Amino acid sequence: MGGGATVNALAGLGLFLMGMTVMSESLRTLAGSRLRAWLLRFTRTPWSGALIGAATTAALQSSSATTVATVGFVQAGLISFPSSLGIIFGANVGSTGLGWLVALLGLKLDLAGLMPPMIAIGACLRLLGRGRLAQIGFALAGFGVLFLGIGTLQEAMAGHGVLLQPERFDGASLSGRFQLVLLGLLTTVITQSSGAGVATALTALTAGAIDLAQAGALVIGMDVGTTITAQIAALGANLSARRTAAAHLVFNLATAGLAFVLLPAYLTLGQRWLAGAIAADPEFALTAFHTGFNLLGVALLLPFTQSFAHMIQALLPAPDGRAADDLDEPPSADTGRALDLAQTAQQRGLLELMRHLRQALGAPASNDQRRRAAGLEDLEADLARIEQFLDQIHLRRLDEPEAQQLLHLLHSLDHLQRLHERCEEEPERASTVRQSSALQRERQDLLAALEQLEPLVEAQQWGEVARRSQATGRSLHRRVKPLRQGVMAEVASGGVEVELASQRLEAIRWLRRVSQHLGRISGHLEAAALARGSGDLPCPTMSPG
Repeated sequence: MGGGATVNALAGLGLFLMGMTVMSESLRTLAGSRLRAWLLRFTRTPWSGALIGAATTAALQSSSATTVATVGFVQAGLISFPSSLGIIFGANVGSTGLGWLVALLGLKLDLAGLMPPMIAIGACLRLLGRGRLAQIGFALAGFGVLFLGIGTLQEAMAGHGVLLQPERFDGASLSGRFQLVLLGLLTTVITQSSGAGVATALTALTAGAIDLAQAGALVIGMDVGTTITAQIAALGANLSARRTAAAHLVFNLATAGLAFVLLPAYLTLGQRWLAGAIAADPEFALTAFHTGFNLLGVALLLPFTQSFAHMIQALLPAPDGRAADDLDEPPSADTGRALDLAQTAQQRGLLELMRHLRQALGAPASNDQRRRAAGLEDLEADLARIEQFLDQIHLRRLDEPEAQQLLHLLHSLDHLQRLHERCEEEPERASTVRQSSALQRERQDLLAALEQLEPLVEAQQWGEVARRSQATGRSLHRRVKPLRQGVMAEVASGGVEVELASQRLEAIRWLRRVSQHLGRISGHLEAAALARGSGDLPCPTMSPG
């Protein structure tokens, strides 16, 4: 292509990207909380997850919106990692909808004359309207700019020779196809939009700038390139969110490998049986190939979602004893087994929180302990996952012992989440405890209790855990008033500044709350174990709150 045509092609691509961004953002805003509701409601099975993933992506015209939202929901513990897989699979199929839109409307119908009025109407609605009307106007304007970009691309490519020289990127050779796959991947990474790449490939194919073999290899690479947004979204996220992003990458790589192998056969069969139709409408042949290999990948992998989840978990293993790793999705029909899994998950979460507290209070940690300790963000997601798991059991009709076990597990989970909040306060509060000479006795008592409790929690000796933790809590509680009075006396005598005194008082409250939560967690876990073991209805030694 000449220099002017190249500039026009780049301008058309820029218009397409701008229109795509504006349209998908406004559609996402219009969807609002419905996007979240859809994704959360239809993830009970991989099949329903795939359907809602495909429908959401097709409606928003952005696979990135769906995958990034899914990674975010997994990060927050709203859905589990296995539940996210169906959505991820379906998003790949939904992302091919834009190709059909471009092939049917952008290339077959001359919409260029209609786009400027549509953009003007959309802009007026955006400027003069309010709420949903303004967002509808923005979506219309984005739609118009998108197809204006496609029209500009068509004009730039028509009659200007080859965009990709066959002698350099030969779609008929293995090495040439592989180079084209890499080029498609790079294009999507740079533009952050597989839709833009697919639209460019469709336009170039229609203009005769590339052939079907080249275009097919390009869209395979573009499909892999779509995973980059989810990988970026998962940077710094918890383990479950990173697993979701990794699953997206592995699935797209597997689908791309399948498509790469099948492309020569697709071209051969097309030339043998549908040569005339392909010559007349090559863009439909490309779009059918794009949708077909994604559908095939989903159809082959969806029945084995659980096995695929286990493979990703093996590729990204959790630290030893990760709290929510063994929870079923959905909870087992055997309610007793499901409740036992939830109790074990809470035991692991409690152990992790105790290790965090010991380190926060200045206890030396071995390299193995540091390696095993999960981050607080991971723990927060695990506790949210346990809550979701128990909520699903709560919907069932339960026998009295199981109902009592569930009730105590819900109480203990509430205190685990509160203890997690206390751990998030640890940098300031625990630092004050470590540095204050007046609090060293309390610090040592709590450290000693945590050290004694850890092996008991590992052995699930809940009666002894409850007795010792509650004794520590009562001891610290009795000392709160004298400690407070001592701090206030120092302030009154001018021996300590008000700000430092305030920090010390907060640290005293922090110690008391930590000990109280430990006691109540162990009391409820003891009661849950007794309810499960004998059907008795035990009375915890501490209040159920």
